[in-house]
Amino acid sequence: MGPTKAPGSDGFPALFFQKYCHIVGRDVEEFCLGVLNEDKDFKGTNRTDIVLIPKSPNPTNLANFRPISLCTILYKIVAKSIANRLKDYIGSCIDNAQSAFVPRRLISDNVLIAYEILHTLHQKRSGKKGFMAVKLDMSKAYDRVEWGFFKKVMSQMGFTEKWVSLVIKCISTVSYSVNINGNRGRIFHPSRGDPLSPYLFLICSEGLSSLIRRAVGEGFLRGVKVSRRGPEISHLLFADDCLLFGEATKERATFSKAMLRQYELCSGQCVNFYKSTIFFSSNTAEGAKNEISRVLGVRCSTNIEKYLGLPNVVGRKKKVSFQNLKDKINQRICHWSSKCLSQGGKEVFIKAVLQAIPTYAMSCFLLPKALCGGLENIFAKYWWQHGKNKRSIH
Repeated sequence: MGPTKAPGSDGFPALFFQKYCHIVGRDVEEFCLGVLNEDKDFKGTNRTDIVLIPKSPNPTNLANFRPISLCTILYKIVAKSIANRLKDYIGSCIDNAQSAFVPRRLISDNVLIAYEILHTLHQKRSGKKGFMAVKLDMSKAYDRVEWGFFKKVMSQMGFTEKWVSLVIKCISTVSYSVNINGNRGRIFHPSRGDPLSPYLFLICSEGLSSLIRRAVGEGFLRGVKVSRRGPEISHLLFADDCLLFGEATKERATFSKAMLRQYELCSGQCVNFYKSTIFFSSNTAEGAKNEISRVLGVRCSTNIEKYLGLPNVVGRKKKVSFQNLKDKINQRICHWSSKCLSQGGKEVFIKAVLQAIPTYAMSCFLLPKALCGGLENIFAKYWWQHGKNKRSIH
C-alpha cells in the first residue's frame, strides 16, 4: 500500500502499520484472520469517509463530483485478502466476452475483435440484412449493484455459503460519512453498491452475459461474423461498458431493449442511453436506422470507434486514420496553453501526459512514421511557444 495514500476515518495511514509492524503486527494479524476465518464482527472498523472531488470548475450537483472512498487500513487488508483469493478462480467463472480485470486476459484483445467487426460493418454494402453495433454505457455502474442479485449470482456459480456470507458481510456492514473540508457529516448506511472489488462487479455483469448467451441460443438474437467460418460475436464487455452486435431489425432491437430492462430490474444496473451509441453497417436502410434508434432510445453515430479509443476506418479499403489521436493531444495542449507553465512544467506535461496518450493505440496498432513525426512536431511546437497560438523560433 502507498505509505501516505488515503488514510481512513481513524487517521492512521499505511505508513503507521508499516513502520510499527513489530509492535502492532500480531494484533492486526489476529484481527484480520478472525474476520476471515472465525466470523468476527468488524462493523466498527468498516467505516469509510467519502471525499468529493469536483469534475468541473463550477459543480452544481452531485453528478459533477467524483467520490473517493477512504477506508481504514484494517478493512483494506481484509478486502485485499478476499480479492486475492477470488482472483485465482474468477477466470473460470466469467464469460470470455469480458476482458477487464480478469487475470491472463487483455482488454486489447477485445479492442482488436471490436475493430475487426466494425471494419466488417463498414465494408458491408450489399445484402438484405443490415447489422448494428450498440455501445452501452452503464450509469454509475459500481454504485447500483443490488446485494440480493449479487448473492444469488454467486450461489448459482457454485461458491460456498460461508464464502458468500463473508463477501456480503464486507459490503453490507460498511458505514459512510461525507467529509467536506475536513468536517465529517452524519453517518449513513448504504443499501446497494460494491466497495469491495471490481471482481464483484464482474460477477454481476455475468448476469447480463448469461441473458445474451441464452437469447442467442434460443434464436432471439444473432451475432456478427467477420468471416463465413469465423465465430459469431454477440457481445463484448469492457468492465462497465458493453458492445452488443446483431442484426439491424426492429424485432431484434425490441427484444434487446426488453432484455436490458429485465437486467436493470434484477441487478439494479441502469443503462445510460444518453451516453450510449449505435452504429449500423453500410447496407442498412435509413428508415431502418431511424426506427431502430427510436426503439432503443440511443443516438446514431457514424464513428463509434472514438468511443473505444480506436482509430477511424476510412473508405472501403482497410485504411486507418489517427485523427482522433491528434485531436485529443491538441485539445489537451489548447487547455494547458492558457496556463503559465515554466519550461520544467511543460517538460513534465509533455512526458507524463502528452506522450502517454498514444500508448493505448500503440498496444494494438503500428503507428505510421508520418504520424509519429507529426506528433513530435506538435510536441516541439508546444515546447517552444511562449503563449497560446504564438509561434516561436525552435
